[in-house]
Amino acid sequence: MTIRIIVADDQALVRSGFAMILGNENDIDIVAEAGTGNQAIALTKIHKPDIVLMDIRMPEMDGLWATEKIVQDPELAARVLVLTTFDPDEYIYRALQAGASGFLLKDTPPVELISAVRTIAGGGALLAPSITKRLIGSFAKRGFIDEQIAKRLERLTNRERAVLTAVAQGLSNQEVASELFVEVATVKTHISSILSKLGLRDRTQAVIFAYESGLVETGTTSHGY
Repeated sequence: MTIRIIVADDQALVRSGFAMILGNENDIDIVAEAGTGNQAIALTKIHKPDIVLMDIRMPEMDGLWATEKIVQDPELAARVLVLTTFDPDEYIYRALQAGASGFLLKDTPPVELISAVRTIAGGGALLAPSITKRLIGSFAKRGFIDEQIAKRLERLTNRERAVLTAVAQGLSNQEVASELFVEVATVKTHISSILSKLGLRDRTQAVIFAYESGLVETGTTSHGY
């Protein structure tokens, strides 16, 4: 399967660089390039890509608003990978809340960018380790639990809560399986059930939910239940 991508960045050289890196892969096709958030939305509606590689700071409409409009459009199935020079907490949290499936910095090595694109195209979600730390830190500063979100935890079984806790703390499926003494396939089944029961789109939203609901507290290290 060929992964169709739109690259959105207000700097032509940056767009060309990303397009060249990704376009050299046999399973990736760059279908368009956009210089503004408005263009990104318009081109997404025309080309129906699998992924939009989205910069944050762009004229007319920034990448955060563009991400939200693309993700919320029921006629579009594109997922968004935010790639930016900036990584303050505000950008990270807003990008993920807007519906981005991943967030990477522009100094990410090419091989990791390619891997991230394939991960997201396959239905996964991705956060760089440094981004995960900042995201967790932002919840620590907020210091409150969303009670409405917390009520949704009642939909999960104890084992599903344990899996979600481990995922929120950054464990891979293999690591979760080892931690809970189950097969990787079982972990994947639990994650699918968690997303369905909670009405979440992907692993990234699940991580946000775990912290907003109070299921996971910043600094927690135990994965048991």
